Amino acid sequence: MKAIYPGTFDPITKGHLDIIKRASDIFGELIVAVADNKYKHPLFSTSERHELIDASLNDSNIPIDNIKIESF
Repeated sequence: MKAIYPGTFDPITKGHLDIIKRASDIFGELIVAVADNKYKHPLFSTSERHELIDASLNDSNIPIDNIKIESF
């Protein structure tokens, strides 16, 4: 079963990482969908947020075999 966790993640927080960890334990595949919202003025670009999420997951001991990071 797949799940999608959408958000701007600007920046990613420990709360976000907690939800990602819990969801990845429950679902076979988790897509972390980084939103590019034209109504918000993010601190980081979409690609920077993508990289920050990837780095945070690698640093947090969360197994990432079933996690994908996508932008939309």
